[in-house]
Amino acid sequence: MLKIFHVPGTRSVRPVWLCFELDLSVKVEHVDFSPEYRNSKEWRAISPARKVPALIDGDLTMFESGAMVNYILERYAQGRLHPNPGTDESALFHQWCWFGEATLTRPLGLHRILRAEDDDAGALIAEAVEKAHICFDVIEEALADRDYLLGEAFSAADVMMGHSIALLETVIGNKYPNTKNYLERMKARPAYQRVMKL
Repeated sequence: MLKIFHVPGTRSVRPVWLCFELDLSVKVEHVDFSPEYRNSKEWRAISPARKVPALIDGDLTMFESGAMVNYILERYAQGRLHPNPGTDESALFHQWCWFGEATLTRPLGLHRILRAEDDDAGALIAEAVEKAHICFDVIEEALADRDYLLGEAFSAADVMMGHSIALLETVIGNKYPNTKNYLERMKARPAYQRVMKL
């Protein structure tokens, strides 16, 4: 059985949510994410980067939420929630998965680091917010004529992107109605609601 180490509000939401969408048996292990535990030998043996999520499946132990999403899709999804490899749709699927992680969450991370700083950080925070708005412009346009990133069918790309958008929900406001409606569709999914209760 898959075991995923989870801390609410972190990227561990992604693989847990995907497992719930696929109705997979998964043991969700809540982690004491205090600095003491993160630096413990026990945790470093599971997650060398000292972050969540971590996943154990038999003899396999891995970290990185996007890699876990790919692994779960390849090993357990039986063709569900992702397009056939080598197709245009698959290329767009990967584009949205990595946009949600690499591009959209970067301003969020910068904003989190800087918001605790003094007034000197104001310009950098403004830059992070501006980059977030550029990303939301891209998402807004992509969702102009569809319910999900790849069209009418929900996919794991929506898991990757949905979590990133949820983290930046306060930036959306009323300026991005397509994105706001998209996030509401994500939040209405039973698997999303289930992972949010963990």
